[in-house]
Amino acid sequence: MNDDFHKILFNYLTEAGLSTTAASYLNLAILLIVALVLAWFLDLLIWKVLRSVSLRLARKSKTNFDNFLVANRVPRYLAHIVPLSILIEFVPFAFIGFNYAAEIVLKFLHVLFVVLALYVVKSVFTSINDYLKTKPRFRDKPMGSYIQVFMIFAWIVGIFTIFAIITEIQVWKFFTALGAGSAVILLIFKDSILGLVASIQVSINDMVRIGDWISFDKFGADGDVIEISLATVKVQNFDKTITTIPTYALISDSFKNWRGMQDSGGRRIKRALILSQKSIRFLSETDLEEFEKIQLIAPYLKTRNEQINSYNTSNNINKDLAINGRNLTNIGVFRKYVNDYLETHSAINKGMTLMVRQLPPTPQGIPLEIYAFSSDKRWENYEYVMADIFDHLLAALPYFHLQVYEIPVSISAAEN
Repeated sequence: MNDDFHKILFNYLTEAGLSTTAASYLNLAILLIVALVLAWFLDLLIWKVLRSVSLRLARKSKTNFDNFLVANRVPRYLAHIVPLSILIEFVPFAFIGFNYAAEIVLKFLHVLFVVLALYVVKSVFTSINDYLKTKPRFRDKPMGSYIQVFMIFAWIVGIFTIFAIITEIQVWKFFTALGAGSAVILLIFKDSILGLVASIQVSINDMVRIGDWISFDKFGADGDVIEISLATVKVQNFDKTITTIPTYALISDSFKNWRGMQDSGGRRIKRALILSQKSIRFLSETDLEEFEKIQLIAPYLKTRNEQINSYNTSNNINKDLAINGRNLTNIGVFRKYVNDYLETHSAINKGMTLMVRQLPPTPQGIPLEIYAFSSDKRWENYEYVMADIFDHLLAALPYFHLQVYEIPVSISAAEN
C-alpha cells in the first residue's frame, strides 16, 4: 500500500501549524481510528452476509450439519478474517515513521490471526462432533476423544507458530528443540497420552460406549456412561451424582459393563431361600394326599409316587421306617414346585437358563437358589418381577411344611 494518503494528511497537519512530532502522532491516531472503524464495519457487513447465506442454506439443505456450524459460531469467526487481514496490511501504511511500534502491532495481529484460525478449526471440529452424535452409527462412539486429539495437535502447531512470530525464529527450529525436551513434554502430557492410547483401545475393542451401564467399584461408579473424552469418562450414577474416571483406568483396572445383559434376552435372577434344616422331612401318605391338592404339581406327584411305590414293592422294601427305600421329601417336592412355577411365569424368559438348585448346607440352613432370567430388563420392572416371585414362594413354604431360617430372638438379643 502506498503512502500518498499518509503524506497528504501529514502535510495538511503541518501546514495547519502543528509541529512535525505532533503531526506524526495525530496522523497515526487518525489513520488507526479510520482503520478500526473500517474493519469494524466490514466485520459487521460480512457477518450479516454470511448469516443470511447460512440461514438460506440451512433451510434448503437436507442435512443439519450447517445448523451446527452456525450454532458453534463458525460463520462469525470467518467474518473476522477479512477485517483482520486488512488491518495487517494497513499497519505499515499507518505506522510510517514508527517502525518499532509497527513491528509490535504486526506481531500482535499475526498472533491474533493464528488464534482466530485455531478457533475456526475448533468450531468446525466441534460441529462435526455434534453432527456425528445425531447419527445412530456414531452416537455411542467416543468421537470427543478424537476431536480432542486433533485439537491438541492444532494447538501445538499454533503455539509453535506464535513463538516463531514473536521470536522471529523459524518454526522447524522449535521442532528440533522438541526432540531435546521430549522427556519434559511426555511428563507434562502424560495423562493426555495415556488417555489417547486408552481411548483408541476402548474404541477398537468396543469396551465402553456412551450409554453403557458400568460398575466400577474402585471409583464408586455405578450408572450410565454419558461422556467419553480424552482424559476422563463421566458416569451418571443411579443416584444422579456424576463420577469422573480416568480413561486409562478402563484398560488398567477391572470394571463391569452391563451391556451384554442389556443386549441379551433377559436379566438374571440369582437369589436363594435359606430353609431351616429342622423343617425338612420325608413325606407320608397323608402329606401326599394334601400336596396333590396343589394343581401345579399334582400330575408330577401322582406319577412319581406310582414309580416309587412300584420300585419299593418290587424290591421288597420294608416301609415301616420312612428311611427305607425310595421316598419323596418336602424340600424335593417344593423344589419341583418352584421349577414348574417359574416355567409357567409370564415374566421369565424360557429360552434362557432356568433352574432351581440346592446349595451346600450352611450353619444358617439349606440355600435353595433360583437361577432364571427376567424377560424385562428395566431395573424397576426387574425388581418387581423378582419380588413378585419371592413373595409367592415365601407364602407357599408353609404348604410344604417348610420354614425359612431366622436367627432366634435370644441369640439376636445376646449379640446386640
